[in-house]
Amino acid sequence: MDLLNTLVDKGLRRELPTRAEALAVLATSDDDLLDVVAAAGKVRRHWFGRRVKLNYLVNLKSGLCPEDCSYCSQRLGSKADILKYTWLKPDDASKAAAAGVAGGAKRVCLVASGRGPTDRDVDRVAGTIKAIKDQNEGVEVCACLGLLSDGQADRLRDAGADAYNHNLNTSESTYGDITTTHTYADRVDTVQKAHAAGLSACSGLIAGMGETDEDLVDVVFSLRDLDPDSVPVNFLIPMEGTPLAQEWHLTPQRCLRILAMVRFVCPDVEVRIAGGREVHLRTMQPLALNLANSIFLGDYLTSEGQAGHADLEMIADAGFEVEGAGEVTLPEHRATVAAGGCGSQESAGCGSHEGAGCGGHEGAEVCGSGSASTATPAPQVDEVRRDLVSVRRRGAGTDLAPNA
Repeated sequence: MDLLNTLVDKGLRRELPTRAEALAVLATSDDDLLDVVAAAGKVRRHWFGRRVKLNYLVNLKSGLCPEDCSYCSQRLGSKADILKYTWLKPDDASKAAAAGVAGGAKRVCLVASGRGPTDRDVDRVAGTIKAIKDQNEGVEVCACLGLLSDGQADRLRDAGADAYNHNLNTSESTYGDITTTHTYADRVDTVQKAHAAGLSACSGLIAGMGETDEDLVDVVFSLRDLDPDSVPVNFLIPMEGTPLAQEWHLTPQRCLRILAMVRFVCPDVEVRIAGGREVHLRTMQPLALNLANSIFLGDYLTSEGQAGHADLEMIADAGFEVEGAGEVTLPEHRATVAAGGCGSQESAGCGSHEGAGCGGHEGAEVCGSGSASTATPAPQVDEVRRDLVSVRRRGAGTDLAPNA
């Protein structure tokens, strides 16, 4: 297929596909799906080999959020029967993190519900970062605390944070349909603050909220402009008690096409399969490792994931290997810059830096308005698989051992 040959060539050169090419990936047929995966897999292996980076989520503060993000079980007005608790103590958070590190995770993602941290919250998280790093040598720490105020990103960097996550989630043109208590521009501003402070920026999307193909392409092109080092791809977990509980638009095949499109648009970036892979990819999860080079180990913020040992078996059985603590995730041209900041910030890189919740958000969490007038609607899936959605009852905030 000429399209796929073109996209592979562009991916190996870190050249941006056209919007038409990205849309064409999403429009490919199921008959062509394995060809799409194979093509995107060439780009993935060129930049990341067969390594899979493991990340581990620690929900520092669960529920009772004042924001109204429709996809989130922790939102204002949520009726979801999730765990609710205030800030974990640093030692408790460190113990939870240690379980993930012992399971093979090289990055721990510290997430807290809420609009954004107060200065006191930043101090609290700084203490948690220190406890985790003191007890887990070499671990990376990513913070995901919501919208940042001036100076807070710098304080997190000084406290030892390596990265900051804040997802764009969906296109600029449809953002107001999903959330009304803050804006798309607010999210872009926080990613820019992380960049400016020298934190490795992590920002991604949520698929499956009823968006069009054009919306998906818009948000991924916007992410490329922001130039994050990692792009988590969440697949909506339709949690009972949230406004999007009835949104079941995804099939394993569509998830694979979305991941392939993201890889082609951001070839040299850490693409992470985040929330919802177990719900929507199901038995196709191993195939997705040919597209993404990073996953979350174990459970998510308020929902349960696949058993940690099953994640490790899946990686090995698919012919991949867990990325070691001493290995550098990013390609050399990005890692060199990331050592003193983040992102390639090169015109040929995944984002020219012109435009310049965690990746495992329960969504699973400036060209966005360029949708075509003939937007392709999201496919409708009749089957509802609520048996695949389980509320987390173990790990952080409980007395039970975490899943890692």
